Amino acid sequence: MPEETVHLTDPTGAQLTGDLSLPPQPRAVVLFAHGSGSSRHSPRNRAVAGALQEVGLGTLLLDLLTEDEERVDAVTAEHRFDIPLLTRRLVAAVDLLDRRPDTAALPLGLFGASTGAAAALQAAAERPLKVRAVVSRGGRPDLAGEALDRVRAPVLLLVGGEDRQVLRLNEEAAARLTAPHRITVVPGATHLFEEPGTLGEVAAAAAECFLRMASEHPPASP
Repeated sequence: MPEETVHLTDPTGAQLTGDLSLPPQPRAVVLFAHGSGSSRHSPRNRAVAGALQEVGLGTLLLDLLTEDEERVDAVTAEHRFDIPLLTRRLVAAVDLLDRRPDTAALPLGLFGASTGAAAALQAAAERPLKVRAVVSRGGRPDLAGEALDRVRAPVLLLVGGEDRQVLRLNEEAAARLTAPHRITVVPGATHLFEEPGTLGEVAAAAAECFLRMASEHPPASP
């Protein structure tokens, strides 16, 4: 699928880069929120994005940190847990998609991994009329804090069965969600879903969730 490099300036002036892929007649678009030192080049998120593209969904994989911030974060890990920063930039990306003629009419889903899941949930709370579904992979929804109470979009929390601490944190966060939500445990998977077949299960579950979103909120007429 053709890939377009997009550039985004966040409210503080930081320059961010993303990769946007749209099929000829996209049913929806999914914005990826990376976390914990990852980037748009993450092989795991790339694999999930490819699976979504195969079923007719557009994807935007966005770097939520600048190159300088990534270099600092690789040493200090200070930015990957800055949820307000990640959220502010993710909301800016949501607004960018809402302005583009080729994506404005499409239902929008968010796919968050690790700390990016917290940013995805906060962004969903800030843009309730635009974000139609949130999927978390091995995420830290607990870090979304009070925003959990304000999320209105359906939420799917995907957690590895062997990732016990993160599973407990997901269960605690799910108890605070008032929106429709479900926890799906992938048996035998650890935090990064590196075990054979486990990432495929994540991709299939995410595709099902976003296709349901697309059927419930079809693209608006031009």
